[in-house]
Amino acid sequence: MRKLQHKLSIARGEKPAELLFKNAQLVNVLSGEIYRENVAVDDGRVIGLGNYEAEKTIDLDGAFLAPSLIEGHFHVESTMLTIPELTQALAPHGTGAMVIDPHEYANVLGLDGIRYVLESSKNLPIDFFIMLPSCVPATHLETAGARFTADDLALMIADERIAGIAELMNYPGVFLGHESELAKIKAGKNKAIDGHAPGLRGKNLNAYVLAGVRSDHESTELDEAREKLRLGMHLLIREGSTERNLEHIISLVTPQNSANCSFATDDKLAGDLVAEGHIDHSIRKAIQLGVAPITAIQMGTINTARHYRLKNFGAISPRYWADFIVFEDLQQFTIKQTYKKGILIAENGKYIGPPLPTFEQPRSTINLTYRPAQLRVEANGDKKIKVIETVPNQIVTKCAVEKPKVVNGEIVSDTERDIVKLVVVERHRATGNVGVGFVRGLTLKRGAIGSTVAHDAHNVVVAGTNDADIIAAIEALKEMRGGQVAVADGKVIASLPLPIAGLVSDQPLEKVMEDIETLNAGARALGCLLEAPFMTLSFLSLSPIPELKLTDQGLIDATKLQITDLFV
Repeated sequence: MRKLQHKLSIARGEKPAELLFKNAQLVNVLSGEIYRENVAVDDGRVIGLGNYEAEKTIDLDGAFLAPSLIEGHFHVESTMLTIPELTQALAPHGTGAMVIDPHEYANVLGLDGIRYVLESSKNLPIDFFIMLPSCVPATHLETAGARFTADDLALMIADERIAGIAELMNYPGVFLGHESELAKIKAGKNKAIDGHAPGLRGKNLNAYVLAGVRSDHESTELDEAREKLRLGMHLLIREGSTERNLEHIISLVTPQNSANCSFATDDKLAGDLVAEGHIDHSIRKAIQLGVAPITAIQMGTINTARHYRLKNFGAISPRYWADFIVFEDLQQFTIKQTYKKGILIAENGKYIGPPLPTFEQPRSTINLTYRPAQLRVEANGDKKIKVIETVPNQIVTKCAVEKPKVVNGEIVSDTERDIVKLVVVERHRATGNVGVGFVRGLTLKRGAIGSTVAHDAHNVVVAGTNDADIIAAIEALKEMRGGQVAVADGKVIASLPLPIAGLVSDQPLEKVMEDIETLNAGARALGCLLEAPFMTLSFLSLSPIPELKLTDQGLIDATKLQITDLFV
């Protein structure tokens, strides 16, 4: 710590501090109390609690003062914003630090993607700590733009802003003891090791924990979350745009176990972050569902900091960074002000911090080739087909078995039964790989929607009612160098260009939010009734998440992690 002797003299009361936050209702997440207190700050750090002299006094007049909030697991790419633009969206909601997994950048750009994230996230009014992606690609059942080994992770693990190894998505590989996965855990070198184990229970879960995994954010059911908590996993309770699990498992949290629980959003759209909130939304919802306010705030601050070993974050105490939020009602938990190292950066819902930098874009990542004939699916006698069935507000899917609609010997979309064609085209290496399947739950009546955001390999994914519009969507995405589109009658009716890795816009926050609204309106014009149609679309190729998915290599049984035939 710089100027330590000077700070010690202030703490002893011999010199005035730079700042004094006076008459605060201090939310002390260390002692679990809320009480009247003053907080002295100098050089961006908390110096002491009590009566101090200061060059400047901020009288909070009885408002609550708490540490700023910490995100436990987040993919910045899901916002489709650059990290500086994301900062402007998050600061008004009280976020002071983020633990992020740049898994999407890594799958497209490899180690260059991690370097881009490290560079574009430094010296911002929010601290970003990076978990090194452990599964690039997520499984062997998709073609990504890069491949990481344990040696690649070891090259970067020592960086002080690297918090550990990100979610071990190949959970069968972990509990079965595959050396490649165990080597990635070993590369963590005593830093945090994040898990990803949807639905994993029993003895295989024991083995997963034994291997060294220390957290999980994939629990969707109460009993699943309880079992993981009992085995010592840090429970990251997720509430994103489509992955809304908080309501289902928050009743598990008690005063006795809450120290082992935190909040995460995983994936959340820019508009949802601005309108609904971030970790502040999770805290509000938890309080509404019966969690004590002090407990909910601990889950959004000190619990996360301790799990990820973020030194001097997550509390208001001497030596900790002066990262504060101010609010006036414990139940409503509406953030009034956000401070970063004692500097006011957001107030009344607006970012007012320093101007944010811009960064040079990485290379283009759209390299695809395909033949329209690859989209055709010939009928196979009277055989039924497997259909991906979406689950509302979840990223898991079901496997339905249906009689297909056949026209001239070819299986086609059946909008009357809400079954439309789904296509995935490899876009990194121009392999010509094309996967074709069918999906139910998008409610499309005409046209097609397409995206180059397609977890986790981020190939081109298009769902449509006819091949002509599907092809038009693919071509539009190719021309834009990545993005999202809605197409009808061969024409693009709405689009969102994403030239940065085919994942992220280079435009300001307001423009991106406007384009997303226009894009969603375009999807609605095609009949789609989903709140977040393109995020739902993006998860239909996520091969490690049960039950049925589609990648460039074909239809995937995501429970057994193997390619499966379309026909039953």
